[in-house]
Amino acid sequence: MKQPFSIKTVVRPHIWNLVPYSSARDEYTGKVGVFLDANENPYGSVLSADHNRYPDPHQVLIKQKLAPIKGVNPEQIFLGNGSDEPIDLLVRATCTPGQDSLLIMPPTYGMYEVSASINDISLIKVPLTSEYQIDVSAVLAAVLPTTKLIWVCSPNNPSGNLVQTDAIETLLNNFNGLVVVDEAYIDFTAVNSWNQRLEEFPNLVVLQTFSKAWGLASLRLGMCFASPEVIAILNKIKPPYNLSGITQQLLLEALDQEEKKNELVAHILLERSQLADELNQLGMVQKVYPSDANFLLVKFDDAASVMNFLLEEKIIVRDRSKVILCEACLRISVGTRPENEVLMNALKKFEQNSVIA
Repeated sequence: MKQPFSIKTVVRPHIWNLVPYSSARDEYTGKVGVFLDANENPYGSVLSADHNRYPDPHQVLIKQKLAPIKGVNPEQIFLGNGSDEPIDLLVRATCTPGQDSLLIMPPTYGMYEVSASINDISLIKVPLTSEYQIDVSAVLAAVLPTTKLIWVCSPNNPSGNLVQTDAIETLLNNFNGLVVVDEAYIDFTAVNSWNQRLEEFPNLVVLQTFSKAWGLASLRLGMCFASPEVIAILNKIKPPYNLSGITQQLLLEALDQEEKKNELVAHILLERSQLADELNQLGMVQKVYPSDANFLLVKFDDAASVMNFLLEEKIIVRDRSKVILCEACLRISVGTRPENEVLMNALKKFEQNSVIA
């Protein structure tokens, strides 16, 4: 039977005992005063706006504003330089190089494997089923005493589908490490985020991003939701000022635009449905996989030729044909109506030329 979860048993001992770097803004959090503590330039900056002072290392105002939007407490939020930062920090906090392992379920987001490789962590791969769902019994059988993390991408990239709730629950209830549910595309679904169940599962970590639905990919902003104990570990090992002052300022403005974000999502969902219908009408398309994301995984008769033709037409999609369970598939992001029309016209042109040839 699974023992009660304790984050101390998962975190590397020297990380648990680490005394973190204390920045100037950790030691004095006030906003008013003569600041002679951080070796900043007192005269301002070379730009027209003043960027000479270090930003809030813990993004307090953002977390206070974000918490009610996400239905969590500020202490359950970590903000990073994209989701890639918390992905890397979670690996470094829990996995000892050359000793521990983590588990992924391909096809899935590639950074989990890259982060494992960078940190010299053994990688356990248990493929998803043909329906892109978790093979729960195979996953639990593959877990080793050294396994500290299980990565779940839902909606999954590149297949686009939500992972079954009961499968994730089973992992959480039977694994004594951290189960990380990456919800980069959750805004394009009608389901509740797993961050609403943090109190229920102390070993649950949830990742989200501002890159997709919020349209802030250029700012590089990722969210991590977990117990305050897990968040405290991430804060302990992150760079002191991991989010720039400009990024924090723009995000505070963006959080006032949730209604606009919802409008953007609605446009994408409408286009996703129409694009899927149009793709299904092409004879060379074998299957358009159901999607809960802002992209479609599409299986073609000859994906390589389609990919090359689209590149010639300056239409860039993602070739996933060499990824397990995605043979002959291209991943197509949902564009605007004019962009999708350009895509469809090109695909029809390719199909017509193929028939003539």
